[in-house]
Amino acid sequence: MAAHARTSAAVGLALVAAVTAGCSGSGSHSGSGSTTSTPPASSTSGGNPQNNAAPTESNPPGDIPDNQAYVAYQPTGGSFTGFTVKVPEGWARSEKGGVTTFTDKLNTVRITAVPASTAPTVSSVTNTVVPQLRAEVPKFAAPKVSEVSRRAGRVVLLTYQGDSAKDPVTGKVVRDAFERYAFYKSGHEVDLTLSGPVNADNVDPWRTISDSFTWR
Repeated sequence: MAAHARTSAAVGLALVAAVTAGCSGSGSHSGSGSTTSTPPASSTSGGNPQNNAAPTESNPPGDIPDNQAYVAYQPTGGSFTGFTVKVPEGWARSEKGGVTTFTDKLNTVRITAVPASTAPTVSSVTNTVVPQLRAEVPKFAAPKVSEVSRRAGRVVLLTYQGDSAKDPVTGKVVRDAFERYAFYKSGHEVDLTLSGPVNADNVDPWRTISDSFTWR
């Protein structure tokens, strides 16, 4: 009986081995009815796993980067030089007719210093500056005049919208938002105008610039 049991066990093991060999061999054929295994993920797209990464995000048009550095600007000529204001580092600077402008892509910082016998008020800006800008700025709209606090003290703020100048290369016109701050001290007025696309999120950069204004 012991010999018979050993013989039966050996036959059973032989059958299992045969079946296992047949199953493993069937996967090696690529003919009709066969199953082809899926290649590993690292072998797709030339073997570069980064091809499956999410696309890199970019700043929306007109957004000033969060890591933008600022440098102090102090005029050295013109009718009045007694102030300092921080402007974005690396922006292109130009001067024309007593106006200093810093630009980068779709954003602009514009600084004008003029003599003034009295301090600007909400009423004076509403009655004088708004009509002037309405005649100068294409499709001027949504003016709002108020008094706000900055580190230099109380200032008159005018916000409005208007079309930018046509791009000389592409001919594109951008709808811009404007913030115009009127600072005043001892017969001198400095107008600081910040502008950029309406949909850009530049609240923090514009606050940094307007808060940095100081009299000397």
